[in-house]
Order: sequence, then C-alpha cells, then structure tokens
Amino acid sequence: MKAMILAAGFGTRLKPLTIGLPKPMFPVLNRPLLEHTLNFLSSQGIQDIIVNVHHLPEKIVEYFGDGTDFGVRLQFSREEEILGTAGGLKKAQSFLEKETFLVLNSDVLADINFDSVLKFHKEKNSCLTLVVRQDDEPEKYRPIHLADDCRINRFVDSSIKHPATNIQRVMFTGIQIMEPEIFSRIPANIFCGTTEDIFPTMIEKGLPVYGYLHEKYWIDMGTRETYIQAQTDALEGRLTLKTSPSKNLEGPLVVPPVHIGRDCEISNDAQVGPHAVLGDGCRLRSGAVVENSILWEGATIGSDATIQNSIIGKSVAIENGAQVVDTSI
Repeated sequence: MKAMILAAGFGTRLKPLTIGLPKPMFPVLNRPLLEHTLNFLSSQGIQDIIVNVHHLPEKIVEYFGDGTDFGVRLQFSREEEILGTAGGLKKAQSFLEKETFLVLNSDVLADINFDSVLKFHKEKNSCLTLVVRQDDEPEKYRPIHLADDCRINRFVDSSIKHPATNIQRVMFTGIQIMEPEIFSRIPANIFCGTTEDIFPTMIEKGLPVYGYLHEKYWIDMGTRETYIQAQTDALEGRLTLKTSPSKNLEGPLVVPPVHIGRDCEISNDAQVGPHAVLGDGCRLRSGAVVENSILWEGATIGSDATIQNSIIGKSVAIENGAQVVDTSI
C-alpha cells in the first residue's frame, strides 16, 4: 500500500515559529516530526510515500531527499499555489491511482496498526474509511456521526448537541484509507478540501463511507500545547518514538524525565525538567529554570530566567531574569 502525507499547510496556529520553519520539520525529541512519521510508516511495511509541500518546501526536500536514509522511497508533490487537502490529492493522482492507498496529516502521531484498518476497509467494501476517535470535546473538531455498523452518516454542525441514541459523535484523526475512484470526484487544479467539499458529498450520495474507531494513542500537534504534550507523552513512555541519544544529566536540579541534545552547556545550578527537551548546543546559565518546555537548537537561557510551558526557537537568546510562560518565541 502506498501512502500520502499532507504537509503543504502553513501551520498558522504555531506562528511565529512556522514563519522560518515548516511544521513537518519541527523537532520532536530532536528529530523532525516528518521523520517520525516516515519511521512509523516504514515499520509497518509502507515504503512508497509521496509528500505534498508548499510552505518553505526546500527545507523539507533537502533534508529527506529520496528517502533512502529513512528506509522509504520518497517523492514530493510541489504545490506552487496551495491546493487544499483534496486538491493536493488530485495533484498526486498518478502516484496513487493504481490501488487502495493511505493518507495522513503530517502533524499526527498515533499508535495504530494500518493492517487492521485496511482489513476493516476491505471487509466493509468501503470506498473511504476515516480513522475516528471518541473525544471529550468533539466540538473542537467537526463532529462526525457514526452509526452502529460504523457507517458514517454525516459531518455535522457543532451546534447540534444531542445526536440520536444509535449514533456516536466522534472526531476525525486525519488518517484515512481511500480507493482510487475518489479522484473522479475531485476537480483538478483548484483549491478543494476533503472534509469540507468531497467527503460530505460522498456521504450524501449514499456511498459506503465508514469510520474505523481508534482507541489507542493519538495526538495532533497543531498547537503549542499539543506539540509540547506529544513530547511529554514520549518522555513518559505513552508514545514510542525513535529518538536521538540523550545526554545523561545527574544532580539535584535535574528533574526527570528530560531529553538533552549534544554539546549543551548547563550550569550546575540550573534546573532542567520535568518534561524539558533541549536541542543540540543549548546553553542554560546560572539559576535558569526550564520545565515542560522545548528548546530548539542553539537556544540560550540567561541567568535566573524561567521558561515554563513554552517553545524557544532556534538560536533564540532569553535575557537574564526573564519570565517566559505559555509562549512560543
């Protein structure tokens, strides 16, 4: 089975960090997010992969090349004008149209067995299978009505609070399996969305569209909070990732779990952790505190400065005594 990773977006919820770095290149335990996705696909035998790119594409293409170093065969679909999720699919049609294929968002990490999803898809004779999950607040997303037989009845307006008793209200994880016939439903060379334009029409026409209910780990790293949370989950062992080696730190001011990159300079009286991730070459001066935060490569935290629940970008220097809380810089 081939796969497409949707990676052309601007990552607007993570500005200003995405102004200089596309979201698929954001470090997660000091390796790019997209690298983790490629490792996960490869571990399940999916090696023929296409990635659509638009925002700062060269930063992605130059790092990954043809995918050889990552155990996959990688192609890129460059969008001069951003085309949306469905438009991006249409542009990649020649790569995907020969067989059933997988599509997933680039900012999603999940503990999921794709063979199980594919088996479900085939057993239901589905033309489109969305991986869905229950959520305490499905209205944060565009809710989906899932019938008892796992057929998707509709995407619904979030103002509808009380679905029928034989309906589950679930949310879409950004992971889906499709049949090539979907390409006949997508117009070429125009901006077009899947969940906005294509999927609801398919459901309204009575086509076999099903939801595979996912109950294990899943996270969408589209915000500062979830980007930090994913790394906390990895440090705590709730999410398994292939990571760069971490420097071993000991001392009364090291509060595990932490992940420390290479060539970091950390004062003996600086507090690191809990849930701190430091990129290569970071510097923590005397009395600095970093907890539940991510420091990108080369960041410097001044004396007596405190960093909490924040992301500090590449080579950013935080002045002495600063208090940085709930911020991306």
